[in-house]
Amino acid sequence: MKTSEIVSGLKTGIYDSQLTALYGENRLDTQRGRWISAAESFISIYGDSEGTSVFSVPGRSEISGNHTDHNHGRVLAASIDLDIIAVAAPRACMTIRVKSEGFDEDVVDVSAPDPDKYKDYSSASIIAGMCGGLSKRGYRYGGFDAYTTNDVLKGSGMSSSAAFEVMIGNIINHFYNGGVIDAPTIAKTAQYSENVFFGKPCGLMDQTACAVGGFVYIDFANPQNPVIEPLKFDLSESGYSLCITSTGGNHADLNEDYASVPAEMKAVAKELGQDVLRGLTYSDLLPHIPYLREKVGDRAILRAIHFIGENDRVACQAEALKKGDLGGFLRGVTASGQSSWMKLQNVYTTKNVSEQGLSLALSVSEIALSGTERQSACRVHGGGFAGTIQAFVPSENVADYQRTLDSVFGKGACKALKIRNQGAVKVI
Repeated sequence: MKTSEIVSGLKTGIYDSQLTALYGENRLDTQRGRWISAAESFISIYGDSEGTSVFSVPGRSEISGNHTDHNHGRVLAASIDLDIIAVAAPRACMTIRVKSEGFDEDVVDVSAPDPDKYKDYSSASIIAGMCGGLSKRGYRYGGFDAYTTNDVLKGSGMSSSAAFEVMIGNIINHFYNGGVIDAPTIAKTAQYSENVFFGKPCGLMDQTACAVGGFVYIDFANPQNPVIEPLKFDLSESGYSLCITSTGGNHADLNEDYASVPAEMKAVAKELGQDVLRGLTYSDLLPHIPYLREKVGDRAILRAIHFIGENDRVACQAEALKKGDLGGFLRGVTASGQSSWMKLQNVYTTKNVSEQGLSLALSVSEIALSGTERQSACRVHGGGFAGTIQAFVPSENVADYQRTLDSVFGKGACKALKIRNQGAVKVI
């Protein structure tokens, strides 16, 4: 199909059912306009190409399992209805050209992907890494042109970078492999690309949630072969929205804060004869606390206590979703948030204790949600220290909740989202 035919079909409503399935009826007009604009931008850069398709990959939200994956723990995540879309067409050569809205074009020769040939922390290295990773797994790849636009905001804790990685794999999957590569394989390849080519030692949670879609349970007991289990639960049908609030905090100089969490957890594990905390229980930990206080300090012990409780809690929340026990799931969200605040201690940086946007947002949320007739819950979102919080809010209370949070953090700070059931997909 030519790109101009896609534009025409979008304008006449041929693809409205596909867009509605992704975004809902209330966002149809906005998203139709966004898709038309993306297709027209593709034509302006790459021409009216034959064989054009349009792809979508969602962002993600960590639901529970705060700072557990790096110690081989369990995680509960979900895809959301913010996404990256790509209008793309194959090329008869081994060059990939990607123009992302707001960024310079990447032109990448992928004839022989080698991590030493690409600059670390660049989108070009991600593109090459996806090709190299899929090739190592026995899949084909080739050249293509793509224009992308992304409403998964960077720094939001919703994994815009993982969505981009998965998008490159998604395009290659459909252009050169007939769509046969499953979502977990694309996610694992994205992790490989980020680790080996991009130069960042990330885990697998973000990529998995973006690729698989819906609620997904991940067990990293074996990090080379994690258990990935999609969970069928429709949050919207239960009458709830996932609200994410950006507190506008400063992310500068937080690397030390993030690095301290796995380092302190592993320090406790080492003193107890293990590399990571997975497998240890409260009974293993408690008798050694006096000794551990001298060796690793109180905060490290508290973070280990958080890990043990959080790891068990994720399993319980996954079971609650399987059974349709929304109340049990929400109680787990609240407990996860309290543990992160009190034990993990990742709601603000000790470098600037006067700035506590996450603590403030959580406190305001507790007040705003205290009068709801139906159960609600809130917790820190993602790695913490600055950035965003999440709340599960009954539909009838969403507007009031947004007004309250926006009054503190600015108009549009609080976004009401839906859990998206589709992961990485070819839409047109």
